[in-house]
Amino acid sequence: MSTLPELNELERILELGQGRLDARVECEVSVKGRSFPVYSMTLGNPDPKVPAIGFFGGVHGLERIGTQVLLYFLRSMLTRLEWDDALHHMLQDVRLVFMPLINPAGMWLSTRSNANGVDLMRNAPVEAIERVPFLLGGQRISPLLPWYRGRAGAEMESENRALCRVVQQELLGRSFSLAVDCHSGFGLRDRIWFPYAHSVNPIANLADILALEELFHRSYPAARYLFEPQSVNYLTHGDVWDYLYMYAQQDPSKVFLPLTLEMGSWMWVKKNPQQLFSLQGLFNPSVEHRVHRVMRRHTVWLDFLMHATSSYRNWQVAGPLRSRLQERAIARWYARR
Repeated sequence: MSTLPELNELERILELGQGRLDARVECEVSVKGRSFPVYSMTLGNPDPKVPAIGFFGGVHGLERIGTQVLLYFLRSMLTRLEWDDALHHMLQDVRLVFMPLINPAGMWLSTRSNANGVDLMRNAPVEAIERVPFLLGGQRISPLLPWYRGRAGAEMESENRALCRVVQQELLGRSFSLAVDCHSGFGLRDRIWFPYAHSVNPIANLADILALEELFHRSYPAARYLFEPQSVNYLTHGDVWDYLYMYAQQDPSKVFLPLTLEMGSWMWVKKNPQQLFSLQGLFNPSVEHRVHRVMRRHTVWLDFLMHATSSYRNWQVAGPLRSRLQERAIARWYARR
């Protein structure tokens, strides 16, 4: 057994899912004489004609709760497959992809970066168009400072290459695909971020984002997610989801929607101020009942996205309505800018 609890749980889930989950080791990363696998798992219909959704987490090693939420969701789904005929039927119409622990070395080290000191969300070959905040927007000064991007001209880190390979192979070739990346550590609210992070310009698929948001809030009116482009809060270099979104735009006939669930960890600190004195406490709930509550709450969001992907033809808009939605989205998120 590994000394990393999240990796242990992931491998127990792989045992539970034998015969249903297809698992691969996409790469291995080493730190201080230890080696950790980076897994991808797939479930559902492999036919490239059906839509697909990817669930990603653990990009930042400090943000353990994102990985824990995904493992909770995946275990629940595999258990339901033992008795839930409706879930079996739905999986005939959708492909599911999981990479819940992308940066196991960073999680083992309790650092945001990977074992090389590189922040994986500042590491893609994307340069911000506008000015970024000092350090926070990504820097090449030193891996000893936070938000290090890696050496100029170097290829992406092995974890990011694995992530991009899985997205390109499993998601981007389909007519419709969606990705959700689970993070924590920003603000007093749970947010759903969408590209861009490197520019204040709107993306081409704003109408799809707005339609998805309105569908979610009609379906779950008590939910309190704040939808917004990441650039509303800050700009960065090297965002991997910007990179993959722009790569997908080479074929505009296909829709790829990368979303980030940014869990508002300041809520947990506000309720338990002692967490201020712990680096882990700044990014993760520390009280057991709160951990379980966070898992339950966000499972609703993940389950909704799975169903929305499977049934995307029922809510995706086209024609004049799409143009009006695009205009409304620009007025809402970009008019003041």
